[in-house]
Amino acid sequence: MARPRPKPITLTDRAAARMTEIMADAEENYIGVRIGVKNGGCAGMEYEMSYATEAKPLEEIVEENGVKVLIDPKAILFLIGTQIDFVTEKLSQRFVFNNPNQTDACGCGESVTIVPAKEGV
Repeated sequence: MARPRPKPITLTDRAAARMTEIMADAEENYIGVRIGVKNGGCAGMEYEMSYATEAKPLEEIVEENGVKVLIDPKAILFLIGTQIDFVTEKLSQRFVFNNPNQTDACGCGESVTIVPAKEGV
């Protein structure tokens, strides 16, 4: 019997609750949240989050705490093992990506340096 494949990302209860709340308040009927990375910022890459109305070809779909997360296929190796949390601080609220593949971040926290996970992880 094959060992179950681990989820590439996980959500904390706080992140799942906030995503559920945001989608419930949205005007459109979204199926989930799309996660990706793009080149940009002073550290080289930025995380992307957007609403998803439908799945795109080759996207990895993870259901976690009642939320469907669709992962851009170009981003999957950069996100393997990532836990997404939602934090409330004194003056802000935000999603935080706790990514074991992240090697650096800029001072403002808007961009990161990420190396792809090794195959077979």
